[in-house]
Amino acid sequence: MAGKILIVGGSVGGLFAAVLLERAGFDVVVTERSVHGLEGRGAGIVAQHEVFDMLREVGIEHVARFGVTAQERIYLDRKGTIIHRQHMPQTQFSWDVLFRTFRDLLPGPRYHLDRRAMEVMPEAGGARVIYADGREEHAELVIGADGIGSVVREAVAGPDSRPRYVGYAIWRGLVPEERVPKIAADQLFERFSFFEMSGSHILGYLVPGADGSIAEGRRRYNWVWYRRFTPAELDEVLTDIDGERRPFSLAPGRVRPEMISVMRADADQLLPPSFAAAVAAESRPFIHAVYDYVPPRMVAGRVALMGDAAFVARPHTAMGVAKAAGDAFALRDAMVSTSDMDKALMAYEAARAPVGANIVAYGQRLGRSLA
Repeated sequence: MAGKILIVGGSVGGLFAAVLLERAGFDVVVTERSVHGLEGRGAGIVAQHEVFDMLREVGIEHVARFGVTAQERIYLDRKGTIIHRQHMPQTQFSWDVLFRTFRDLLPGPRYHLDRRAMEVMPEAGGARVIYADGREEHAELVIGADGIGSVVREAVAGPDSRPRYVGYAIWRGLVPEERVPKIAADQLFERFSFFEMSGSHILGYLVPGADGSIAEGRRRYNWVWYRRFTPAELDEVLTDIDGERRPFSLAPGRVRPEMISVMRADADQLLPPSFAAAVAAESRPFIHAVYDYVPPRMVAGRVALMGDAAFVARPHTAMGVAKAAGDAFALRDAMVSTSDMDKALMAYEAARAPVGANIVAYGQRLGRSLA
């Protein structure tokens, strides 16, 4: 049996790996840099088969019932006329519900908040993580599940292992159903809706409420608006209410009011009336820039990467959570297949590196009209 496994990053990917490894008998600890926790930070997700496999694996298939199914896809023109429709039932989940469910599956002493990792130092028989408060922890295996801005990544891929901005970003909103104007609700609810224009597009769908409810009137409308930004424009939009330029994204409540006003004015000018109304109804929109990244490796010594700490794929793929689930399964399977951890990590990388590279390439193909 391996010694301590330390997972840096306590979002859904880190939780997937932690729950699987803990149930397989490993000594797992998760550290998360957030002070107050991650609930309320997610939006809607389109679940792929890896997510359903994960729910089934840990015996919580019932969570799949807490999704909202869109019965069809519709495409709008600028005036709001439906120009194409396609029968394609698809279920959307709440990131918050998924996170909360897996957080509850991991015993409390194995999950620690307010632990900001600053450096990972490989050493004999494992690696050492140094935290912002001066604390240090040694583990036989350190897993980087700390997302796009991963600190762990440098220990695996080197100091220049930074994602590449691809030229556009995403405005997002998550509006309580009762606040969505009738013009938007009548056209957009119960559907997966799209509007496409040169260099931009918007899509939207219903997801469960913050409490996981899928009852009518208690759901939320999730809209996602892709827009081009030059590097200078991105600097402006990612400067938060305190005047600090954030590297990747701004959370709800952190976007400057003047940027929200510009975004709403653009929505009125550019979007169909239903989508413009849905955008205007979001009082706290958030934004994240889009990046690509393919690592030269996923493992170095006793440090391994997973999720967006490894491969950063564009959101068009709708596979971020599925990719993390696939990584977690492969890591667990490799670890239980042999007592030789180094062989296990090699097998994990061999299984997942091609998958991650293919997902990144797929996202690049889908995003060609925006770049």
